[in-house]
Amino acid sequence: MRKTFERIKELVSKHEIKISAHGYDEIAEDDIFIKDIIADVDKGIIVENYHKYPKGPCVLVLQKDRDARPIHVVWGIPKGASSPAVIITAYRPDKDMWTDNFTRRRV
Repeated sequence: MRKTFERIKELVSKHEIKISAHGYDEIAEDDIFIKDIIADVDKGIIVENYHKYPKGPCVLVLQKDRDARPIHVVWGIPKGASSPAVIITAYRPDKDMWTDNFTRRRV
């Protein structure tokens, strides 16, 4: 899990980034700036790991925007590849679905 996220941060630092079409839609819908996602990736906290995701390993990361509001970003690396880091989706987590620190789903 940590290995995938470390690789993603390395790729972001090299500007090897792609945003999925779904990612663009969700980012726009939640009024998130891509600059905020990229700028804050080093401070991200891994929330969930999807190492067996069919399209390649990915992680759900808690990040913050420029106003310190929480953002969940699903970062991935394409299956069988070592680059680029892909923003699969990003959204503002729903307070009713997540604990107060947005790191665990409510049951």
